[in-house]
Amino acid sequence: MAKTSPVIEDRINKSQKLKNMGISLYPAGFQTGIMVSDAVARFGQMDSEALENESKVFSMAGRIMARRDFGKASFIHIKDTTGRIQAYIRKDKISDEEFETFKLMDIGDFVGITGSFFRTRTGELTILAKDISLLSKSLRPLPEKWHGLTDVESRYRQRYLDLIVNDSVKELFVMRSRIIQAIRHFFIKKDFLEVETPMMQPIPGGATARPFKTFHNALGMELYLRVAPELYLKRLVVGGLEKVFEINRNFRNEGISVKHNPEFTMLEFYMTYATYKDLMGLTEALFNHVVTKIFGSNVIKYQGETIDFTPPWPRISLFDALRDIGGVKDDVLNNREYAAGFANECQISLSDADVHGQILMKLFDHLVEPKLIRPTFITGYPTEISPLSRRNDENPEITDRFELFIGGKEIANAFTELNDPVDQRQRFEDQSALRKAGDEEAQFMDEDYLTAMEYGMPPTAGEGIGIDRVIMLMTDSASIRDVILFPIMRSR
Repeated sequence: MAKTSPVIEDRINKSQKLKNMGISLYPAGFQTGIMVSDAVARFGQMDSEALENESKVFSMAGRIMARRDFGKASFIHIKDTTGRIQAYIRKDKISDEEFETFKLMDIGDFVGITGSFFRTRTGELTILAKDISLLSKSLRPLPEKWHGLTDVESRYRQRYLDLIVNDSVKELFVMRSRIIQAIRHFFIKKDFLEVETPMMQPIPGGATARPFKTFHNALGMELYLRVAPELYLKRLVVGGLEKVFEINRNFRNEGISVKHNPEFTMLEFYMTYATYKDLMGLTEALFNHVVTKIFGSNVIKYQGETIDFTPPWPRISLFDALRDIGGVKDDVLNNREYAAGFANECQISLSDADVHGQILMKLFDHLVEPKLIRPTFITGYPTEISPLSRRNDENPEITDRFELFIGGKEIANAFTELNDPVDQRQRFEDQSALRKAGDEEAQFMDEDYLTAMEYGMPPTAGEGIGIDRVIMLMTDSASIRDVILFPIMRSR
């Protein structure tokens, strides 16, 4: 490796000395007998006398996080995945070779220690080393002790360092895992079948989004990374799988912001013989299950706001929300030209290809969405921007669809599924016309999906929930990149 600093040079020199002593810098494995958390649970309440009567010897391993040397003795702190504990290294308690090896160890090295527990004069639980061995040599120093890894971009680029030095970050991703487990448990208990659908697709469908394109050499064909699993999940519904869900990775070739990452995690589920109204109740039950499982309460704090998940949640039509919350006048709601003019007044970017419904959604995003803090269902989306949704029986200009907003963010999108293949073909043709007019996010014609529909799709409702945004809410994180282990970053 390149010698970039005197500190790294010193570590390389120490590594060579260890090699010369016959010490392996990277031995294979180490038999641990106890984790830090288990040691604290077992011995944390014992006084010095009780610990002295414990004759059993334990083995533990971890990374050296701190070191204080006093000639022939040293205190170090080691850290494993469950916590941190102090170790006491005395020259007269270990072999001469081990002590010489220890003198060449650095903060950041992994070590294995075998010993017994005692309390120091200050009362700190400590393991007295009877044996110590090097498990992995660190050639680079960890970030400076007191300041840690605080630069946001460095934290995202070097998440491994972020996890090492910022315990709160590790706790966040542990919570992320527990939230996803709670979601999975909810659906399994409801008799949903977890499935997997293709990430590489010949036709990207299921969402209005610009896809990533790739090429399969052996087949000689273009493929797309999926923007959504929707059309494949609905093929399964046609095939008789009546309740399915997938926790999946989606890819959308769009901008990066505090709410958007090109690669993200989504939950999608489909339920036959249900409507979008049924999914509102199911969604309320899902969030209450997860929130109470994680926090033991229906109430959380997000960015200074108190969010209460107690159902029922407000249900407001899109047009009423634009009118009553956004202050949008009826002529804007009813006429594309008025809507375009008002959007320009609001300094909202438009394209000539934007239809009336798209302009209204941009107005909604600008004027209404940031104000929807408590969980709120917005219903009645225009048919022209809902190509996979069933038309409303009373007003075919809108669809049986809702989006869920919490904390000023869109969290979920759901609808009663369009299962009329003739209507679906016309919707796809309308989308194709938009693509030809320059809308790169418009959906593709998918003949295979239409063929599946022609075999008959039962009445069905489906929903997609942005997992990363749910994690943002439940961990009080301002940016989506805070809750993704390795977010996409611009090249240096």
